[in-house]
Amino acid sequence: MKRRDFLKGAGVAATGAVAASALAAPAMASDKIKWKMVTSWPKNLPGPGVAAQMLADRITMLSGGRIEVKLYAAGELVPGRGVFDAVSEGTAELYHSVPAYWGSKSKGFLLFGSQPFGLTADEQYGWMAHGGGQALYDEMYARFNLKPFLCGNSGPQAAGWFRTEINSAEDLKGLRFRTTGLASEMCTKMGMAVQAMGGRDMFQALQTGTLDAGEFIGPWTDSALGFYQVAKNYYFPGVGEPSSAEECAMNSEAYAALPDDLKQVVAFACSSLYNDVWTEYTTNHAKALKKMVAEKGVVVRNMPEDVILAMGNAAGEVIGELRQNDDELVKRITESFLTYREAMKEYKPLADNGQMNMRLMDINYG
Repeated sequence: MKRRDFLKGAGVAATGAVAASALAAPAMASDKIKWKMVTSWPKNLPGPGVAAQMLADRITMLSGGRIEVKLYAAGELVPGRGVFDAVSEGTAELYHSVPAYWGSKSKGFLLFGSQPFGLTADEQYGWMAHGGGQALYDEMYARFNLKPFLCGNSGPQAAGWFRTEINSAEDLKGLRFRTTGLASEMCTKMGMAVQAMGGRDMFQALQTGTLDAGEFIGPWTDSALGFYQVAKNYYFPGVGEPSSAEECAMNSEAYAALPDDLKQVVAFACSSLYNDVWTEYTTNHAKALKKMVAEKGVVVRNMPEDVILAMGNAAGEVIGELRQNDDELVKRITESFLTYREAMKEYKPLADNGQMNMRLMDINYG
């Protein structure tokens, strides 16, 4: 299946919202449901922009054209950070974005996207599918007239692009830094001046010096945005976002109005995209990083151990506050996440770390 054909499938999820609206009746009458899909990304931005189009195409294709999804990039119909409200209110039928953007509505949203020192991409999906996460995800989004599905993941994100080297946790105090989600709260506790902005704005801020450092996604997307041109120090590991899930959320009425088979189409389009998107990110991150180091003068650096420890302690404070949140649902989401993380904590180092460490050994392999 071609990538562009796959992307069209994403629009299926939004169909239900339209059906319940005045626009839905004529669409249903012609045996075709037309959905508007709004996104938080520039059109075809490597990574999330491409994944959004893949989802729109896949929903359309898997539905046999019964759902026709038209994608609107950030700013074309609504601003990138306005997609949540647009779909909640029925202006569009579905959106493609990340849960990390909705913390101002409830801190509970943030755990479904990424957690500092939290779940990897496969664990994140495992929590949703097998650890009770999806029921809590549905319950939170239902408050806002939305039906959500995870539909991709960037994998481990980088710690970010820095104009100067970092030698200790003290160097981070007062640092003007772009990040989002729970990572922003962790960084704030470390004394960093956190700023929220899109990728293009982050480039301009780094270029003019109004931003000292920032993280966006990872090598594939970041190289396309040109961050290496203005900040050569690229730090790992990205403990703030060990993975970052992408989501599709549909207007609840639009989704409910779908016949059962099309509801399954939407759900399958999202779930089937998760691994395709994640593995594409991983493959292209590796290629892009190698090229930036070889051709663009990028210097890959490891965060000092004391910085990682300080970040971990700050992250622990953030999670502790979520456990004491006034919202009972936020507490339940947090406890469910922690239970799943604990279940993975002993097994994954044996299974995954053992394999990765083995590859670093001096073995004559082919």
